[in-house]
Amino acid sequence: MSIDITIVGGGLGGLTAAIACAEQGLSVRLHEAHRTLGGRARSTPGPFVANDGTHVWYRDGEPFRWLAERRLVQPCSAPSVGELLRFRFRHGGRVRARPPAALLRMIAARRVAAPVDEPFGDWAQRRFGPVAAKAAAGLVGVITYTADPGRLSAAFVWERVLRATAPGWPAVRYVHGGWSAMVGRMAEHARRLGVHVATGERVDALPAGPVIVATGLDAARTLLGDDALRWPSGRAALVDLGLRAHRRDPFVVSDLDEGGFLERYSLPDPGLAPPGHALVQIEIPAREAEPIPDATARAEALADLALPQWRSRVAWRRTAFAHQRTGAVDPPGTTWRDRPAVERGGGVWLAGDSVAAPGMLAEVTVNSARAAASAAATAIRGAVAAR
Repeated sequence: MSIDITIVGGGLGGLTAAIACAEQGLSVRLHEAHRTLGGRARSTPGPFVANDGTHVWYRDGEPFRWLAERRLVQPCSAPSVGELLRFRFRHGGRVRARPPAALLRMIAARRVAAPVDEPFGDWAQRRFGPVAAKAAAGLVGVITYTADPGRLSAAFVWERVLRATAPGWPAVRYVHGGWSAMVGRMAEHARRLGVHVATGERVDALPAGPVIVATGLDAARTLLGDDALRWPSGRAALVDLGLRAHRRDPFVVSDLDEGGFLERYSLPDPGLAPPGHALVQIEIPAREAEPIPDATARAEALADLALPQWRSRVAWRRTAFAHQRTGAVDPPGTTWRDRPAVERGGGVWLAGDSVAAPGMLAEVTVNSARAAASAAATAIRGAVAAR
């Protein structure tokens, strides 16, 4: 079979690009170096099913709608009333039921526009005061994987504050069975569309013909020989816990002091843990040059505050450290448009969470993959018409 386009990388971006290309009538071959698809969208096999980080989708984003139209994220669920009543905040060293009033006043000012070229910390302190500025920075630690979001572009951080606190019922959606279940549906859908999926095939040289490179920037930089493929990203300690259940365990603790986040994922999806147990995932951004064990200890300290006697209830545990795989963060004076472009020239396109596409975290991956697929299809059709 002749191949119209090759896709390098079988994670969320590669699978999205493969589906989008196949839907436009292209013959597609996808290469994944690992034996299993998914990349950072993989989950552990169980009995405790943990994602590679604190993953959720936002229903108000175009990527979720695109996936949902194809039944790739279903079944999924929104948080219930009972779950939201178990939402807590760490502030001033204590776990509380409500955030500080200064933060509530801040997020009510939804028509305020933040500047691109000023650090969020400076702008937010001047506009809303130091308490609100620090709390807002802590609120988006889970989204930026950054211990000091105050140093980032005010517009970048403010957009994420507003998305995370949008009025109405929370837009977050939990994919049941973990993100590996979604990956499985995406792979099955791609194969039904005719995509040839090859796993265990590492690509060390750029294939001939049109190519979408759907890898991290480090791998793309090596494959394309382009040292300009760089953009800042965060770093964070991840701690996943399988615990014997306790009636006082919260649903979520948003750590406004240190930017951490603790979530009991088995509450909206009980199938993630065995009966009588809970799956808890914790993320805390690492400080600059902070050793991994120290960041992990701070994540455990958040668990000490939130989960009664958790150390005596551990049935399963996993720790990891996320570095340069946590999505793009935009410094002052930059926006997503300044990141490495999707269009690389010479029949090469780029997809991933650190390239020039809008959205938060995995949304950037899906948006860039769809943009790459659309541009590639247009170029291929144009080349065919010109023959």
